[in-house]
Amino acid sequence: MRLTHHPRHRAALIAAATTLTLTTAGLTATQLPASAATGCAVSYTVSSSWSGGFGANVSVTNLGDPVSNWRLTWSFGAGQTVTQFWNATITQTGAAVTAANVSYNGTIPTGGSTSFGFNGSWTGSNPAPTSFALNGTTCTGGVSTPPTTTPPTSTPPTTPPPGGDGPCDIYAAGGTPCVAAHSTTRALFRAYSGRLYQVRRASDNTTRDISTLSPGGPANAAAQDSFCANTTCVITWIYDQTTRGNNLGYQGAGGIGGAVQPAVANREAITVGGAKAYSLFIPGNSSYWRDGHLTGVPTGSAPEGMYMVTSGTHVNSGCCFDYGNSETTRRADGAGAMDAIYFGTSCWFGGCSGSGPWVQADLEWGLYPGGSQTWNPNQRAFTSKFVTATLKNNGTSRFAIKGSNAQSGNLYTLYDGSLPPGYSPMKKQGAIILGSGGDCCIDNKNQSVGTFYEGAMVAGYPSDATENAVQANVVAAGYR
Repeated sequence: MRLTHHPRHRAALIAAATTLTLTTAGLTATQLPASAATGCAVSYTVSSSWSGGFGANVSVTNLGDPVSNWRLTWSFGAGQTVTQFWNATITQTGAAVTAANVSYNGTIPTGGSTSFGFNGSWTGSNPAPTSFALNGTTCTGGVSTPPTTTPPTSTPPTTPPPGGDGPCDIYAAGGTPCVAAHSTTRALFRAYSGRLYQVRRASDNTTRDISTLSPGGPANAAAQDSFCANTTCVITWIYDQTTRGNNLGYQGAGGIGGAVQPAVANREAITVGGAKAYSLFIPGNSSYWRDGHLTGVPTGSAPEGMYMVTSGTHVNSGCCFDYGNSETTRRADGAGAMDAIYFGTSCWFGGCSGSGPWVQADLEWGLYPGGSQTWNPNQRAFTSKFVTATLKNNGTSRFAIKGSNAQSGNLYTLYDGSLPPGYSPMKKQGAIILGSGGDCCIDNKNQSVGTFYEGAMVAGYPSDATENAVQANVVAAGYR
């Protein structure tokens, strides 16, 4: 049967512990010569489970010669049925399942990997498949003659290979291109090899741009460590990875002007894909801003979307740890002047359930948990170390808020419906804010704390499938 390509959102996710890793042989591409080396590794993980349903992630690592198109087949042993999917096209006949590549992930180089995910239904039990076949050849272990690579002896990598699609490549493939892309940890385009951020050291006030280690790769944290040795460094600029120049400067003296200070550059070290990187760690009194209304940031009632990766362990209730569209005036100019992701423990309108932190929408004159000032019962707290938050708004009638653990699982839909009363149409001004509310920080201090690892803003209203693919990419990036 042909399956729908629309993710079903659930009221709750329960982390599951089922993981199957198969190191297998028999990976062949269409029309590979008979002498081609073949081999692969498949990692099948049940990432979440609930009554009658489950979510799964599948990663395929190519140990043989490069392939340009792939088709993975397996059979379920207990009557499971795939219901939704992303990063692949999946069909099912009885117990037999076939997953085929989509337009942007058909090529798997030697040593490279690709991944996809799906939701499914089950009754009674949910055992993992016991074998897989790639491009019609049963995977049985090892690399067939003539060997050109050595199969790995450990669990296959879960991070994408250099040159794999980044979040902004995924957004572009979905018809909603990035107009701003910021990160202190990694490239957000597969081909990006430029500057990520700038640091300034206290010893002599000189600056250094920190770039990627390789195209599509992580930040060169060693360059920061060397430059900042035996002194203190702060982050002065966060560079836009698109071609639009939407670079974020700190809102203080020596930056773009204002009353706050730049964030210290080495407050938090993490790893992404096994490589050391630093976050933008804001302990309060820091904020970054850009007037982007002439450089592609949506204005007025134009549709837009955005995501960020933040932390559920460094939050407070101060107003307001935001990333997204804000006022060019740096003042609170009225309902609909902002359209930004908020993450923290603020309960703006009261009546909240629990203590957060929550993903909400800062639309100006309020942090909205849903479509009204009444508490949204579908809200949930995200307390994990790494959190993905998304927001999209068509500018006239609809917006959606989602969140997830950035290390595993799928996006959870917190709200998808009508704009709050008084916010249609939106009146966005097209500036970009990071780390504070829109009316900070010309002459006032930022009261919020938070952590930023990466994020992007896009033109247009992203599809659910696109957002799911971005979340899968974030999970595969391997934040630790």
